[in-house]
Amino acid sequence: MTPLRYFILYKPYGYLCQFTGEKEDKLLGDLYDFPKDVYSVGRLDKDSEGLLILTNDNQLKTRLLDPESNTEKTYLVQVDGQITEEAIQKLSDGSIRIKHKGEDYQVKKAHCEIITDISIEDRDPPIRFRKNIPTSWIQLTITEGKNRQVRKMTAAVGFPTLRLIRTRIGRISLENMQIGEVRELEQITL
Repeated sequence: MTPLRYFILYKPYGYLCQFTGEKEDKLLGDLYDFPKDVYSVGRLDKDSEGLLILTNDNQLKTRLLDPESNTEKTYLVQVDGQITEEAIQKLSDGSIRIKHKGEDYQVKKAHCEIITDISIEDRDPPIRFRKNIPTSWIQLTITEGKNRQVRKMTAAVGFPTLRLIRTRIGRISLENMQIGEVRELEQITL
């Protein structure tokens, strides 16, 4: 029987959540020599960063990806502009509608708050800087995982996402990891 393996990765900006691609693509295998039977559970877009779980445990994959499991995923999100309390309320109350697979979709309730004291590594390349337009940071926790959902939600309230970092999935968090760092865990409990 093949032993079950569990890895967490702080995915850097610009990497695809896969092991094969075009010659110019930055791939997960460029960051670490993962076993051949290990795959990422869920995805982060090329332009998103943060926590990624990789495993060969198919039962865990199924539980994490099942929409009925309501597994919480938390993101730090830098948005364009000085976000308002009204926008925070809309991000939280489940009133936002987004496009998902060409259909109109009502998101579930979430938890959102403004973050004023943040200490994270700079991104390479850095986020564009515009002297006269401020940015804000929020922490958003959702129980879904629709394609580009967080970006669509912040855009729907008038504050487009500039930087997106997933910090937690269930009980697993980045735990002071550095960008590009990989850790192998004995097991993952949600």
